[in-house]
Amino acid sequence: MSEELKDKKAEKQKAKEAKKLAKKNKPTRDHWFTISGISKEAKRVRWPHWTTQGSEAGTFQNTSEVLAFTIFFALFFMLCDLGVATLLRLFGIGA
Repeated sequence: MSEELKDKKAEKQKAKEAKKLAKKNKPTRDHWFTISGISKEAKRVRWPHWTTQGSEAGTFQNTSEVLAFTIFFALFFMLCDLGVATLLRLFGIGA
């Protein structure tokens, strides 16, 4: 009987150790979707500068380049469309 008691105690001890190990290896919850987590993440972000800093172009310069590029090509395509429409009218195609 004493061996049976020892075996039961050993099994209980193993079960307790297994529970502790499972609890220890349990993945931690990700708490980034909280106010403190969001503020931590916002502080880690490398925000761009508004003006040019050294060799890095700033947000203002990048925005100006995009707007200039867009306006230039909008005018280019409008002039191309006007030119093609004029040529088609000269040939008598279209109204």
